[in-house]
Amino acid sequence: MNQKFLEYIDCLRGKKLAVAVSGGIDSICLLHWCKLANLDITCLHVNHGLRAAADIETQYVCDLCKKLNVPCKIFYWTDAKPNTGLENAARDARYKMMTDFCKQNDIYALMVAHQADDQIETFLMNLGRGSGLYGLAAMRRETMRDGVKIVRPLLDVSRAELRSWLDDNNIKYFIDEMNSDPHYTRVKIRQNRYLLNEKLGITDTRILLAIQNLGHLRDRLERDVEHLVQSVIGDDGRAIFSSAFLFDQGVDIRLKFIGTLVQTIGGDKYPPRLNSLENALFKLQTDCKFTLGHCVLRRLNDKILVAKEGGKTTFRKRKNEKKHI
Repeated sequence: MNQKFLEYIDCLRGKKLAVAVSGGIDSICLLHWCKLANLDITCLHVNHGLRAAADIETQYVCDLCKKLNVPCKIFYWTDAKPNTGLENAARDARYKMMTDFCKQNDIYALMVAHQADDQIETFLMNLGRGSGLYGLAAMRRETMRDGVKIVRPLLDVSRAELRSWLDDNNIKYFIDEMNSDPHYTRVKIRQNRYLLNEKLGITDTRILLAIQNLGHLRDRLERDVEHLVQSVIGDDGRAIFSSAFLFDQGVDIRLKFIGTLVQTIGGDKYPPRLNSLENALFKLQTDCKFTLGHCVLRRLNDKILVAKEGGKTTFRKRKNEKKHI
């Protein structure tokens, strides 16, 4: 097993865990490594009913878990399938079923098998989109989704190492035909990424180091933004601050600040989407009043106010007024 994987999972010992297993290389290897490490795991498998081999893969996962003596829960996605955005809808449905199970069964964390190549591909895809810090920092080791901790213990392990381990141990896995379909941007990157090293000398190790450094910067930015958010929210739950306080910040900080502020005051589980935040910042350059994320945002002269919908939207001075106005 990979040493970095073993070092990471030390913090998970003694906790109830779930492992998302599709039947592919990454998740089958993760399942075996977790079992060999004596972690307390339950296998979760989702049959989306989208491919001819889906039932065969489901049966294999069931049989494998029985052989490994690992509890296994199978989910079936029986909802109507959308005509567009099928991949995103399938992912959302998959996570919803698995996180619901975790909450109902007091599971500490859901382990997913994203690995180093996925991390690099995500970075390059976001680079191609012109993403900022958050996109280029790629996937986090740990996140929260629907109130459940999601952990990615394989982010330091390459796909080649996982496949080699399975092959060396004569362990069966399935290959999703979509992983070689060049119509998908991720697959194009996967098939041509070797050129970065061969033609430019940009190795995977260097890319992963850049992602790690950007991740540290992202974490620092989030701590700073949280401090800024708390500094402008008054005792009445509203935020009032000067336009300069917002627009003197860098673009990434502005977007994160408005998103976090609206999420905090509005009480939503997630911040607004990026395009909504960009539109909000555009509007806030001049006098305006609009709603976003169950909040009212208003600018009058050089003052900006954010209040929960239904609350006061006047700029009348408040008791214990915060600074930055």
